Amino acid sequence: MLPLEGLTVIAVEQAVAAPFCSSRLADAGAHVIKIERPEGDFARGYDAAAKGQSSYFVWLNRGKDSAVVDLATTEGRAQLEELIASADVLLQNLKPGSMDKLGFSRERLRKDYPKLIMCTITGYGDTGPYADRKAYDLLIQAESGLASITGGPEGASRVGMSIVDVATGATAHAAILEALIGRGRTGDGADIRISMFDVMADWLTVPLLNAEDGKSPKRIGLAHPSIAPYGVFRSRDGKEILISIQSEREWKTLCAKVLGQPDLPDDPRFANMVERVRNRALTDGIVSDSFGRLTREELLARLAEADIAFAEVNSMDDLARHPHLRRIEVDTPNGKVSYPAPAAIVVGEDRPYGKVPAIGERIKRS
Repeated sequence: MLPLEGLTVIAVEQAVAAPFCSSRLADAGAHVIKIERPEGDFARGYDAAAKGQSSYFVWLNRGKDSAVVDLATTEGRAQLEELIASADVLLQNLKPGSMDKLGFSRERLRKDYPKLIMCTITGYGDTGPYADRKAYDLLIQAESGLASITGGPEGASRVGMSIVDVATGATAHAAILEALIGRGRTGDGADIRISMFDVMADWLTVPLLNAEDGKSPKRIGLAHPSIAPYGVFRSRDGKEILISIQSEREWKTLCAKVLGQPDLPDDPRFANMVERVRNRALTDGIVSDSFGRLTREELLARLAEADIAFAEVNSMDDLARHPHLRRIEVDTPNGKVSYPAPAAIVVGEDRPYGKVPAIGERIKRS
């Protein structure tokens, strides 16, 4: 038996953040009913990379029922009310105020269904000057300052996946699970409110505190603002290898066993982390010269033997062939699609993953 079997989740959701959360609840056995407008969640049309279907939708909607509900009609609102009345969780990420205008204010639902756990995802929260703004992943990457510390010196950059949406969905997932535990103890539901901006601001605590201390982070690509050497260096045959030196012991090992310069740590310019960062160009230059004399195979062998932390700078094509990539196979309306497995492994449990629904499709359950 899966841990959330017997629980019903109503997900008035679209795009990525809320569907990420509800997909994880469905994976754990919850009966997730996804409320879709007659034309479906607009994320169904984001791309056609998964056998002619949206990669986003196929990734984030496995194991859910799709219920077509036209909330613009009296009948549709009555249908949603009936679903909520028998639900354990109501998750929604519509435009701020939309549910209130439809008659589903959180205050009213809290009063009528005191055991209901509600989770509302917005861009900027319920109050404040930006509360009514539309908010999408890239907009919050920019507004929160995340883009300003991402990329290289030439300009700010987007993180290459929907990090704000995923972070917000993961935050909502954790908060709902906490509320379910709490309800098991007290019998009371909860009114959870999560903003995408708050999630990113929380995640940006370290660079923010450094900025407020007068050390605003600079964009330095695949390098670290306060550790050296920590970055990408090329082998003789042009392969990019990223190394991370976290301690003086590791630095001495790198110098002796990989660079072939065991006396380098005695040089005051490289004697400790502060000096190496201050002299980053010199530090990186020495590492770069040494790496450039060795092939990829020679470098990887030396780094592994010396127990230095390293990684190759892989592409998505490389990830597709990576020896550590675990996959699941999911049924979709257009056939089976294989993609990366959820990260959590529960030992002794062979967890099934449900089908991705067509618009209005109810998934058969065993």
